[in-house]
Amino acid sequence: MNAPVSPRPGAPDREALLQEARALRARQRLAEALEVLGRLQDLHPRFSRGYQELGHCHVLRGDLPAALAALQTAVRLNPTLPAAWDMLAQLHRLRGDPAAAAEAAQRRALLEQLPPEVVAANSLYADGDLAPAETVIRAYLRNDPANAGAWRLLARLRIEQDGLDEAEALLRALLQRAPDYHEARLDYAIALLQGGKPLEARRQAERLLAHDPDDRDHVKQYAAACVALGDHEPVIDLYARLLAAGCKTPAEAADLHLWRANALKVAGRQAEAVADYRASLAARPDNGVAWFSLANLKTYRFTDAEIARMQAAQARPDLPDMDHVYLAFALGKALEDRGDYEASWRNYERGAAIRRAAGRYRAETAEACVDRLKQVFTAQVFAERSGWGAPDPAPIFVVGLPRSGSTLVEQILASHSAVEGTQELTEIDRYAGELCGYDPDCRLSLDPAAILRLDRAQVRALGERFLADTAVYRRLGRPRFIDKAPNNFWHIGLIQLILPGATIIDVRREPMACGFSNFKQLFGTTHQEFSYGLEDIARHYRAYLDLMAHWDRVLPGRVLRLSYENLVEDLGANVRRMLAHCGLAFEPACLAFHETRRSVRTPSSEQVRQPIGREGLTQWKNYAAWLSPLRDALGDAVTRYRD
Repeated sequence: MNAPVSPRPGAPDREALLQEARALRARQRLAEALEVLGRLQDLHPRFSRGYQELGHCHVLRGDLPAALAALQTAVRLNPTLPAAWDMLAQLHRLRGDPAAAAEAAQRRALLEQLPPEVVAANSLYADGDLAPAETVIRAYLRNDPANAGAWRLLARLRIEQDGLDEAEALLRALLQRAPDYHEARLDYAIALLQGGKPLEARRQAERLLAHDPDDRDHVKQYAAACVALGDHEPVIDLYARLLAAGCKTPAEAADLHLWRANALKVAGRQAEAVADYRASLAARPDNGVAWFSLANLKTYRFTDAEIARMQAAQARPDLPDMDHVYLAFALGKALEDRGDYEASWRNYERGAAIRRAAGRYRAETAEACVDRLKQVFTAQVFAERSGWGAPDPAPIFVVGLPRSGSTLVEQILASHSAVEGTQELTEIDRYAGELCGYDPDCRLSLDPAAILRLDRAQVRALGERFLADTAVYRRLGRPRFIDKAPNNFWHIGLIQLILPGATIIDVRREPMACGFSNFKQLFGTTHQEFSYGLEDIARHYRAYLDLMAHWDRVLPGRVLRLSYENLVEDLGANVRRMLAHCGLAFEPACLAFHETRRSVRTPSSEQVRQPIGREGLTQWKNYAAWLSPLRDALGDAVTRYRD
């Protein structure tokens, strides 16, 4: 489901605007009602009842084509609007289309057969009113616990509100009772995928495809699970097949071209990726994520005409917030490449401000987590539990802050004949969440002491679980493999306990360069939320330094610290040092890492396919005039990072 666009600060809420429009319509002040509805659509472009009210107004004005368009938009956004279907049936009869009138009347009749509470909850869900919808459907289920559709709706509501564990349990139980409820199985696959269980999600999608191999939603879900598992090559052809079969809407074509381009990018087929990104933009010219994806290649250079198109799209007042964010970061990169640093900065700053306003990151929450981890994971704790975990030396963890060079280190290691590169795996973070719970702001461990309540057998079992869970990503049969999830620096204590034979490498970058690189990088919608404010970046960097210093104190020599700057200045010596820490013999292929052909999913994917360069050391200096808040908030970290 697409969430409603957040209203601008100080804007009237959508219910107040809707009621105002209804009151004006009741008094036959239709021009004023339409003006209010225009404001409502600008603020809430996916609010179905706003379009339904627009249809009412156009009916009274006698503008039947406009009324039809508004009502069709309403039921596309929210199929559970009986009044809209009723009006559509009447309008289709008036225009002499009995088939469309009969279909609309049938939709109305089907809704009338459903319990009113279920219809109301579905309508609330469609408009993004998740908490009220959940209240209604839970109350209904207490009186009618046999309604499978109601249970499915409750599960979908839990998925939307990050209640993935409950959603999985609800859907699993529902499918045990109704194994042929294919819509519920699709929801189950979605919940599994969002919960970081892509292999099981793919298995569910395979069952759906066995039932109907041509169902587009099933194919898309299977492809999404393949992507999560790192299988990008198959989805390139899957998306091409869907495109060749024809798309129902330009929006679907834009999405399919975008997803195919992403897979092509990861596979290293950049020219084809660019062609599909452009095809996505041909289908939807204001597709902010496609513009940003071109910029995020890092090597793409925009033309004057493309920059003008982005600026025109950015000026649209009805553009959703996330498209504004994508366009701002894309324009920031386009203008940076042209040396227009002031205009570039304004765009980075604009995009980051919108993104930060929508996030929940709190620096004090991250700092409190550092304190909790330092209190729990003492040298004595590790000494008392020495040798408890699974001793397998296969995993190599590459940790640090984002944009510090971890993808480069991964690419170097994956060029070794004994090492397989995978992707940024989520298993360790998921285990920490299961054991310790997450805080709601930063998704960091709330109760790390819970880890110490595990006994020796449980600790070893968790290490073996990691090895089993990650086996699906290891396809080359090499003895060692990389988990390059930078945020695992929070979980070094857990890693040490459950995988004492693993290798850990901390990649560290000079704080001004690292900080600016994070600020100008748009991450996934819920990832690295510290990166959209300069003070937040500085405090997060300091928290990282404090925690890594703690791990060094309680686990001396356990973590290899690798300086990005040193790696750039003397690649050979630092590669040999890194390989020695991993217990690997030197291989020349590690110095020619850019020639290694493999899937790379991070923003640095194209950069690590080129020889190492020095430009990343000083790029931030072009923006020094605007980065003094970052330097001030970093304090002594600008030199202490070397300790």
